[in-house]
Amino acid sequence: MKSKQSKIHKFRSLSDFHVMFGLPKPEHPLVSFIRLEDMKMPDETLPEFLVLDFYKIAYKDNVGKAKYGQHHYDFGEGGLVFTAPGQLFEKPKNNKGKGCLLLIHPDFFLSYPLSKKIKQYGFFSYAADEALHLSEKEKETLFSVFKIIDEELNSRVDDFSQDVMISQMELLLTYSSRFYKRQFITYKAVNDDLFQQFEAVLDSYFNSDHQLQNGMPSVQNIAEQLNVSANYLSDVLRSLTGYNTQQHIHNRLIDTAKEILSTTHLSVSEIAYHLGFDYPQSFTRLFKSKTKRTPLEFRQSFN
Repeated sequence: MKSKQSKIHKFRSLSDFHVMFGLPKPEHPLVSFIRLEDMKMPDETLPEFLVLDFYKIAYKDNVGKAKYGQHHYDFGEGGLVFTAPGQLFEKPKNNKGKGCLLLIHPDFFLSYPLSKKIKQYGFFSYAADEALHLSEKEKETLFSVFKIIDEELNSRVDDFSQDVMISQMELLLTYSSRFYKRQFITYKAVNDDLFQQFEAVLDSYFNSDHQLQNGMPSVQNIAEQLNVSANYLSDVLRSLTGYNTQQHIHNRLIDTAKEILSTTHLSVSEIAYHLGFDYPQSFTRLFKSKTKRTPLEFRQSFN
């Protein structure tokens, strides 16, 4: 039986991608703007899963259902999906519908601040069914940016070409952040439900002995239980409460620690192990960073 690794195809360059999907040679070795209707779907020899060595920003009309938490919702409008280098995704099944792809190799950003800043955009790690769904006005805004990038790629290259494209890419990402914030507000009822499920998972964890068995809950583990990506969960929680997933976990952990310190005679080491810490010193450092007091100082304040 073949391993999953053998069913993965890795694209190391934009030229490889163009060849596989029957496209002409890219105008630029590090940036490519492609219309979906120009792509030819490869035959069955292409493995089921693909990995790119470059960023992909994809827009497609009529994306249909999208998943938020454990529920699916219908969207007639198009969706924007972001993929970072090295991420695994399924190969396209067909090219029905209109849309476009913007492919950008990380080397294109070298010596520009965007090289580091782009890694701060959490939506590059969202799942495909956590797409950014655009209104017609938002679509017009983003496509005006796509148009400028496309025009730069197809015009004569000069000393300003890279600066112009970098500025437009940064504008595209800024707009995307803005529109995702709007989406979180638009789907507030859905996100409130996700928040309640998140709180229930934390309650289940801290009201049981899971700490002793599995250690502290991780952001990834909680996200998997809620059927969302880790970055999407953190961004939803931040939009609702101002705190990301890790901060919520730490806040709940500190609240639990305070309760144990003030109502029992367990030692700091015993409390640390009970809460899932491998080392009491790690617990003490976290507690002090959150409360400005050590666990013992906090306990003494009750005596």
